[in-house]
Amino acid sequence: MSGYRLTRRVQFYETDVAGIVHFSWFYRYMEEAEHALWREAGLSIHPHGSEIGWPRVSASFDFHRALRFEDEFDVCLRIVELTSRRICYACVLQKQNLKMATGTMTVACVRKRPDRTLEAIDIPAEIASRFEVYRQ
Repeated sequence: MSGYRLTRRVQFYETDVAGIVHFSWFYRYMEEAEHALWREAGLSIHPHGSEIGWPRVSASFDFHRALRFEDEFDVCLRIVELTSRRICYACVLQKQNLKMATGTMTVACVRKRPDRTLEAIDIPAEIASRFEVYRQ
């Protein structure tokens, strides 16, 4: 999978009573890789004072194998679609080349209005151009 790869280790607080990573953490891992991808591209997903935001409009995961405390794994993230207003990511979590989980997430580009409502807007060209290298 081309794109961005982040290596992580499962922390004890990320596990449930059975010692397996709780499903909610997979979304956090994907988001952590997303933020790292933005930094790698020379950007921040939430720069101070920005009127642009990136709400999640969909996210899903399929779980193939359990991750456990102390497991080291990779979070591989790539952009599979970049439209005028949305970024769609595909995510694979791997441990020693075994697929542990696969997920997707779609974010929309919005302007945050003073009344706290959101307005869908086109992704600024200076942001979209930075992500071409991370696409399929």
